[in-house]
Amino acid sequence: MTEQALASYSVMDLLVFHADITEELRKRQILRTANNPVADYAENLARRAFSLTPAPNSEKGYDAKDNDGKKYQIKARRIAGGRKPTRFSAIRKLEEEHFDFLLAIVFSHDFRVHRAALMPCSVVKEKAFFQNHVNGWILPLRDSLWEHESVQDVTSRLRKVQDEDCG
Repeated sequence: MTEQALASYSVMDLLVFHADITEELRKRQILRTANNPVADYAENLARRAFSLTPAPNSEKGYDAKDNDGKKYQIKARRIAGGRKPTRFSAIRKLEEEHFDFLLAIVFSHDFRVHRAALMPCSVVKEKAFFQNHVNGWILPLRDSLWEHESVQDVTSRLRKVQDEDCG
């Protein structure tokens, strides 16, 4: 749908479309909640790309497990309004190492995978800093993170799975 076509709808129409689209994505099991779709969609792509089993919705510290029992925390941001994100949301209790790997995904404004990386918890602990006012660890999105020798670029792997959604 084009911007011109969207402009012809009222605000209420657009909000109803948003609600209907969210519900349809939940029925298709792309989204797990009715929250902002960025995190749920990232988890869905990650599960499919890495054959992960989702953690229960209330599980703290990780989002999915692989067949070997390794735990994955999945963090995602979306480039919106022309501004690139500078950090992921807070990671709670990083010192307790609730996950083995963090999968970091940055989406472009239109939800296409812009960049993705898989990193061990040790790299996250090395690169993140604690922020009191959010009571959590913040992982900045700097080139040094993506270029770290222990970080694996998995952009093409996630894009391949995402391409399946276009069919």
